[in-house]
Amino acid sequence: MSGLARDTAADVVAEAIAKGITVATAESLTAGMVAATLANTPGASGMLQGGVVAYQNSVKSAVLGVPEPLLAKAGSVDADVARAMAEGARAACGADIGVSTTGVAGPDAHDGKEVGTVYIAVASGKGSEAFGYAFSGGRAEIREQAAAAALARVLELLRRTELPQVK
Repeated sequence: MSGLARDTAADVVAEAIAKGITVATAESLTAGMVAATLANTPGASGMLQGGVVAYQNSVKSAVLGVPEPLLAKAGSVDADVARAMAEGARAACGADIGVSTTGVAGPDAHDGKEVGTVYIAVASGKGSEAFGYAFSGGRAEIREQAAAAALARVLELLRRTELPQVK
């Protein structure tokens, strides 16, 4: 993971701890990279609740509660799927904030989406929002860019939100 992503993770951990906010991840494209980057940061145990690697749609549906009709209609690489994943991570792990990643790292297109298409979502008790990206590079570079962008979105949400801690 890049130095910038590590720095962002350190900021996420510090900000979350300062505000008493917990975070959970739901990762498809990044397969645990976001959670691992946070966990590599000293103090992460004070804010990281857990994470779900949901590479398959069956896991997205069964564990994260992504509606099967949505997956059937939109495919796994979709803004609404990303939102449902982030909300599902929050619920499954009892966290204040959920963050999710889904996308196409390549080498081939998937679900009609081009390589580099990525959706990241964040969810809190105030709702969820998804963000679309078009990253470039090889498989590893796309996954790293997605993990870094997910951390940046969590930091952005932390900086603009005061959330009560889930009990």
